[in-house]
Amino acid sequence: MDFVTPAMETERLILRRYRPSDLQDLFEYLSDPETVAFEPYEPMNLEEAQKNLEWRVSTEEMIAAELKESGKMIGNVYLGSRDFQSLELGFVFNRAYWGKGLAAESCRALMQAAYAGGIHRIFAECDPQNESSWRLLEALGLFREGHLRQNVYFQKDQAGRPVWKDTYLYAKLNPTEIHL
Repeated sequence: MDFVTPAMETERLILRRYRPSDLQDLFEYLSDPETVAFEPYEPMNLEEAQKNLEWRVSTEEMIAAELKESGKMIGNVYLGSRDFQSLELGFVFNRAYWGKGLAAESCRALMQAAYAGGIHRIFAECDPQNESSWRLLEALGLFREGHLRQNVYFQKDQAGRPVWKDTYLYAKLNPTEIHL
């Protein structure tokens, strides 16, 4: 589902599809170890960021967040389509812009558009150690539905065994629907 064609504006941001010209801004945050510490990938070099950008340009699920005042692309929100009129929410923002409410502003606007478009449920998973992310999800009104034990892995140990990680599962139902 494409929620940002044409672009969507919030107070401080333009939410839009990715463009090839976003490479330097994307590389800036995808190459930062602290920014991607809880992501399923390692910090990227420029060539890896270029390949990643090509995918982002081709999909409707990755939404770029651009500062209105400067035109700098500072992060992304992921809204991935799932079964049963559900979307998975994710976000990654340039560390230089953390703590300014920009991720919340972008997520809130996209969630409202998704609900208005008929989405029934938005959910997210995050690492229990990523307190900033789960606090943001709670601030957005998502409810912690569970603590999923050893349900994902992104890396393997030296013997080739998965390094399992827990996740918290959060979700919010469409507030305009009546739920019995």
